[in-house]
Amino acid sequence: MPWRLVDSDLATPAYTAACDEAMILARHDRIIPNSLHLYRRATPTVSIGYFEKVEEAVDLAEMERRGVSLVRRVSGGSAIYTDPGQLIYSVILDSQLVPESPSATFELICEGVIRALEYLGVMARFKPLNDILVSGHKISGSAQTRKWDVVLQHGTLMVDTDFEAMFAVLKPGRKERTRDSLTSLAKELDKAPSMDRVKKAVVDGFSSAFDVEIVKGALTEYEESTIERLVKERYGREDYNFRA
Repeated sequence: MPWRLVDSDLATPAYTAACDEAMILARHDRIIPNSLHLYRRATPTVSIGYFEKVEEAVDLAEMERRGVSLVRRVSGGSAIYTDPGQLIYSVILDSQLVPESPSATFELICEGVIRALEYLGVMARFKPLNDILVSGHKISGSAQTRKWDVVLQHGTLMVDTDFEAMFAVLKPGRKERTRDSLTSLAKELDKAPSMDRVKKAVVDGFSSAFDVEIVKGALTEYEESTIERLVKERYGREDYNFRA
């Protein structure tokens, strides 16, 4: 069965986080097929792991000064900085299609991004647990969660990211890398490719990696109503995103 492609492009942090969870619920109830969701955050945003404490992960004063938002995602892991210069992918699929091991699943799903980069003229490799490197420099990271019989893996692909802002808002203890250890497509290609070109490469990469047709579609009414509810109940609320 073909996968569904949903392209939200620029969207609010609360909407994108709610959409990930809504897709998990919809796939569990067999309302939707396995899906690939592509989006960018409309504003600079810190995506914080489900279990993280905000004050330990980010500089709140610097976030406020720079107008950086914060959203708590459904998956675990460490806080990351995202902005419109990054393409974010979410893969929502049946757990039976991936290994039981989370680390093996990271490697399998990241292959889609690695092939996308190859189509763009950039050679990359997977580095456990969940990174993709180009000549030793990180260009993509990912996080994962499993609920019922569904796996969600989402990750970033740095196209033309503001690294200065990234290192300003994330606290030093969470900066496992220096600016020199990160890269982007703009750096590797000497010019940022268009987002449309990057999106096509990502779709083709996942289609090749999973040997599946990926067909552009739209959110269902169920997903739209679930997103609206989740934004009101969780992702649009400061008491949820900034909880201790």
